[in-house]
Amino acid sequence: MLRELTLLQFRSHRRAHLVFDGRPVAIYGPNGAGKTNILEAISLLSPGRGLRRATADELMRRAEAVGWKIRAETEMHELETSALPGCAREVLIDGKAAPQVALGRILRVLWLVPAMDRLWIEGAEGRRRFLDRITLSFCPAHAEATLAYEKAMRERNRLLKDMVQDARWYHALEGQMAEAGALIAAHRTEALARISAAQEGAATAFPAAHLAIENAGPADLAQALVEGRRRDMAAGRTLEGPHRADLAAVYAEKNVPAAQCSTGEQKALLISLILANARALKGENTVVLLDEAAAHLDSARRAALYNEICALEAQVVMTGTGAELFESLGPRGQYFEVTEVAGTSVVTERVE
Repeated sequence: MLRELTLLQFRSHRRAHLVFDGRPVAIYGPNGAGKTNILEAISLLSPGRGLRRATADELMRRAEAVGWKIRAETEMHELETSALPGCAREVLIDGKAAPQVALGRILRVLWLVPAMDRLWIEGAEGRRRFLDRITLSFCPAHAEATLAYEKAMRERNRLLKDMVQDARWYHALEGQMAEAGALIAAHRTEALARISAAQEGAATAFPAAHLAIENAGPADLAQALVEGRRRDMAAGRTLEGPHRADLAAVYAEKNVPAAQCSTGEQKALLISLILANARALKGENTVVLLDEAAAHLDSARRAALYNEICALEAQVVMTGTGAELFESLGPRGQYFEVTEVAGTSVVTERVE
């Protein structure tokens, strides 16, 4: 669980310091004040590029342009991630340099942001990324397998584009892809099984979803890559494998594919999956980030959401445009107001 969070020269925040007391956190303020920037900072305490998938240079305050830093304290560790202008992001864990993937073993960070509202009706890439974030929360080793697969595939694609014919150049790379691809497929399958188990019998006001992985790739990827070289060479890229997988969801009660559901139903399905993910993790240092999740819910559904959040064995940080959105959360929550003063975000805890 996060105990403290400090932002330095990060996005709209020159400096912000938040101390968390274990209750669900509600951050409110007008649009553009800098609420989501706090969630983004927390998301960067996990492997990857965070909830906006921004580059390191995009994260620093433009006024000073001196780089940025995020510090956090958990119950067991001190975390720090930062970047200087034009430099790659760095990570420190307890004062020692560490790879980003190591963050996944300390915090399991889940998020739901408005940009994901179109998840079910847009391209497969976003759904695949969503699937892999779920998978990473259960299996931190999934990050290493994905990196190994993508590195080998990039090198194979380079050979394909250069029209290299010699099979010996491909052998080792395809072996690496097959080994990593098998791990990726196994991790994803296990993750969906745990999500499904967490949905069964759960007392929730949100709809359950039947999930499946489509186009997961051939069972014998190594052989498929060998047989597909000529076709892949014509395309200039690898056409089969777990990098082409898609996540399919069906609204269980109505037996309707998520893509055919209403906008409200699609949002409810996403909230349901995030809650199920958190339940399945059973408090394994889980942090759930909900950006404007309650904005389009009616008062009854908002109250139900807060009841479920309070029952989770997870730390939840939410944003909303006004304190009234969190009225039914009441004293069960901890509140921070974010305002903008002369182009700088100011964070103030509301003490009742």
